[in-house]
Amino acid sequence: MAVMSFLLESFTAGDRATFIGTGLLGLGVLALLARPKVVATPEGVTVVNLTTVRRLAWAEIVRVNLRPGDSWVHLDLADGTTLPAMGIQPGMAKEKAIAQARTLSALVTEFGTGRSAT
Repeated sequence: MAVMSFLLESFTAGDRATFIGTGLLGLGVLALLARPKVVATPEGVTVVNLTTVRRLAWAEIVRVNLRPGDSWVHLDLADGTTLPAMGIQPGMAKEKAIAQARTLSALVTEFGTGRSAT
C-alpha cells in the first residue's frame, strides 16, 4: 500500500498518509486473525484468542465442547465459566477441528480431573 501510494502521482501527502494508515490497519486486523491457537503441554493448556492469552492447569478444565453449529471449541472451567478456544475452528476444516477437539478432550481426561465430551 505504501509503494502504491507513492506511485500514484495524483496523491497528496494526506492521501498517502490515509492510504498507508489503511494498509497498516488491515495488516493489524490480519495479524489478530492469525493469532488464535491452543497449545497443550504436560502442565496444562495455553489458549491464545484474538486479544487475550490464558494459561490453564489441566485440573481447571472440566469439559471440552464442540457442538454442531459452534464457531469454535468452548472449554467449561472448574470456576463455572466458559472459555472460547478460537484456535480450534470447524469453519474450513471440520474433520480436523473435530479430531483436535477429541484429542484435547482425551488429554483433559488423562491429565485433568474433569470429564470431557465433544
